[in-house]
Amino acid sequence: MRVSPLTVTMLLCAIATTGCPPAPSNPGTRAPAAPTVAATSEADAQQIFTERCTPCHGAQGAGDGVAAAALTPRPRNFHDATWQGSVTDTHIETIIQQGGAAVGKSPVMPANPDLNDKPAVVAALRAMIRGMR
Repeated sequence: MRVSPLTVTMLLCAIATTGCPPAPSNPGTRAPAAPTVAATSEADAQQIFTERCTPCHGAQGAGDGVAAAALTPRPRNFHDATWQGSVTDTHIETIIQQGGAAVGKSPVMPANPDLNDKPAVVAALRAMIRGMR
């Protein structure tokens, strides 16, 4: 089997930053790896987006969720390159946590104060929104 130089480099970087894993007590079995904080935060962000954001912003973030037709102003289309270029990451995170009214936008965009003590989840939500460019 031939291994690419990129694969070798990635493995060496992983070992250098995390150290070698301990040898399993039974070489035939290996305990499942614990999820990383980033993976957990991304999974939580995906679930939150699906449950809280999709009804208005839509599953793809185009501002076309099932509730969008009844809202004035219409929910933000995260694919709008002009808007993406006009806002900072801090602005997006503020809206996520404090709602639209906190930044002079629609008060219909609700606050999510339960995320105030979950900065990694907020960052993952922001990254999702930024990824919709």
